[in-house]
Amino acid sequence: MTYVSSLRSKITLGYYGTVAIVVVLSLVTFMELRFLGKKIMFGEVISEFFDTTLEVRRFEKNFFLYGKQDDYAENMKYVSKAQELMERNMEGFGSVATPEQIEVLRADLKQYREFMENYASLPLKTDAQGSIQRTIVEGRIREAGKNIVTAAEEISKTERKNLQSILKKSQGILIFSITALALLAIAMGQMLSRIVVRPLKALEESMRQIAEGRFGMVSIKSEDREIVSLTFAFNRMLKELEVRQRHLVQSEKLASLGTLLSGVAHELNNPLSNISSSCQILMEEIQENDMEYKKELLAQIDEQTDRARNIVRSLLEFSREKEFKKEMLPLRKLFEETVRFVKGQLPTGISLSLDISDDISIFADKQRIQQAFLNLLKNAIEAIGEEGSVFIKGKKHRAVDKTGETTELYNYMQYRGKCTIGGDTIDVEIRDSGSGIAPEILQRIFDPFFTTKDVGKGSGLGLFIVYEIIEEHDGCIAVKSEPGKGTTFFISLPMKEQ
Repeated sequence: MTYVSSLRSKITLGYYGTVAIVVVLSLVTFMELRFLGKKIMFGEVISEFFDTTLEVRRFEKNFFLYGKQDDYAENMKYVSKAQELMERNMEGFGSVATPEQIEVLRADLKQYREFMENYASLPLKTDAQGSIQRTIVEGRIREAGKNIVTAAEEISKTERKNLQSILKKSQGILIFSITALALLAIAMGQMLSRIVVRPLKALEESMRQIAEGRFGMVSIKSEDREIVSLTFAFNRMLKELEVRQRHLVQSEKLASLGTLLSGVAHELNNPLSNISSSCQILMEEIQENDMEYKKELLAQIDEQTDRARNIVRSLLEFSREKEFKKEMLPLRKLFEETVRFVKGQLPTGISLSLDISDDISIFADKQRIQQAFLNLLKNAIEAIGEEGSVFIKGKKHRAVDKTGETTELYNYMQYRGKCTIGGDTIDVEIRDSGSGIAPEILQRIFDPFFTTKDVGKGSGLGLFIVYEIIEEHDGCIAVKSEPGKGTTFFISLPMKEQ
């Protein structure tokens, strides 16, 4: 069975792994803290035991000095307390003293009690022999008491050292646990960043480029099922968008045909009128013998027929959907043909002039580049209104001039994106004297479906299509405009030497 990587399974595994590590670290810390608590409690017992032995010695001293039974009773009480503390906490004492030391201490306490009981039973007023006996017993008591206090002090010191060692160890474990949790959190963050955040960031960047109109297949390096499925879904959506966009472009082009037909009809009227006039003259003078004049009329009919045929052919070429194919096209002739398409909607108050030499040609797909020029001309005419001018200029631009200096493309910051043409170019300038474009709108004019026209009067695809076509030709397009001062579009296309 093939294992399929899954984002969900990785996150789940990471979650359970993190929980397991946290639980283990918590248990270790809890056990250490519990042990530390027990040691602290036993430290209190040792401290109490040591204080008790000191009290035993204090009341012993008072009893020797004053011989009061109350001091003796207090002494016996603290001896019993010391013995009880030992017996009740034997496990704890065993952790700080050897069995031999414990037995010696226990024997010392027992012997101390016997000595005290024996001393207390002796009469206070005795002869010299009795005084000697009391002195001997008193010395034994002092020696046994000293041994008990010394042992208790050693046990107390040992316990304090052990407690300090355990505290350091606990601090180390706590620091280790905190460090481990911090490193675990960083590792989990890095893992989530690698398997979740980075792919989503890449997807976000792809969506941003798509929103700007730069369609491209989404490619995200991930083997996780969810990311792969999401990438596949987005790529499938992009394919649908590309298909729909092509349909919209074709629809936009066909929609333009309606407005172009008036221009074509105007252009066809001239040759058809010439053909009709020549035919009428021939019919009226059919009996005449002036063959040269008849040949001239027939030549005119043939010429005007070719002219009409070329107009119709140009219209059919523009409307027909065909494969993208570049060829060398004379720029002036291309614009003259394109201008014929818009003559029918050109008001009499608008002048249109060309400044393109006959030796300039561009390497382009005729139908696509003609559609770009046509859209720009239609926009210029609409922006002017009833009276104004449209100026079209074409020139060659050399990347290195005669002096060897590197020259620049149009020095305008309005290029969409960054123009990276490094070689020679053919530069086209289309300038109108229309109303201009506001600065806040200028940066959005190439966005798909963006339009300032009323609803139903514009699709917002005209300039977007222009931008797409120029990109298809590896060119750059820029715009410069000021409200009330007209608009100028600049197009740079790579030059191909003929």
